[in-house]
Amino acid sequence: MTATISLPPTAEADDRSFSSSALRLSLAPAGPAPALLDGAWWPRSRDLGAELPSLTAVLDPLWGRITRVTVNPTHWPVVPRRVPVAGHVVKVGWFLAEQDPHELLLLSYRRGRWNLLVVPPQTTPVSAAWLMAAASDPLGMSTASRLMEEAARLRTVHEADRAVEAVWDSEGGHEARDPAARPRIPTVTVDMPHQAMPHQPMGR
Repeated sequence: MTATISLPPTAEADDRSFSSSALRLSLAPAGPAPALLDGAWWPRSRDLGAELPSLTAVLDPLWGRITRVTVNPTHWPVVPRRVPVAGHVVKVGWFLAEQDPHELLLLSYRRGRWNLLVVPPQTTPVSAAWLMAAASDPLGMSTASRLMEEAARLRTVHEADRAVEAVWDSEGGHEARDPAARPRIPTVTVDMPHQAMPHQPMGR
């Protein structure tokens, strides 16, 4: 099973492409060898009471009724015990040492459990797109925290590259990339003296 709902836009996309109610969720396809993560969720805030109803509204038909959710309270300022959703109530619990701080655990009565990477709400669209794709990889073997660390590393590399390009442009590098600005190198033709090659006898 694969479900992708309102993937993050690219850096060039207009922010108006998102409605306030669009759910940003990417789920990995079901397979015989499940990955460590079942997908990623990019909420718009750290308010579980406001964010969970839209998430369970999509997941209930796919996974069965979600009855319980657990989080690590490190990144959630308030963890309510119960959250009313469409037609039922989801119980919310938390684990500090036992659960990855960037992970959301969902339980469906008699159906199973799923782990989603929680993309921080303030994440840039480019980083969010990478995180959601990585967390939805059916062969992925990275934890939520490892993916967050890798995304941070890639962002640092990208920012360093942009800084180098900015310095290059400020020093006139942009002119060097313009073919019209490059100095022309004159073509030089050299006449090589003709040298007779010694006769080589043909082998028998």
